[in-house]
Amino acid sequence: MEEPEMQLKVKKVTDKFTESMYVLANEPSVALYRLQEHVRRSLPELAQHKSDMQSWEEQSQGAIYTVEYACSAIKNMTDSSIYFKSIDSLLKHAITIKDQLNTAQG
Repeated sequence: MEEPEMQLKVKKVTDKFTESMYVLANEPSVALYRLQEHVRRSLPELAQHKSDMQSWEEQSQGAIYTVEYACSAIKNMTDSSIYFKSIDSLLKHAITIKDQLNTAQG
């Protein structure tokens, strides 16, 4: 065989081999394998993050409930100032009547 003819055949063989390797490396099943490999490696960490987030959400909900309950209690105390004023005036009136009774008896 002549040298140029041999080089042409070798080039054809290497081109076909390169094309086959390219197709094989980029085959969808290889891509799916890589995707599965990635999911398998990252899934435990993602599951842990999800668990942490759920725990933080529960703690946050508890804190929000506590704050809302405290705000409601303070609002009720503020609203009850009318009753305290009424009690104060009744006590002053009772003290005045008691003083009048004491002076009437004495």
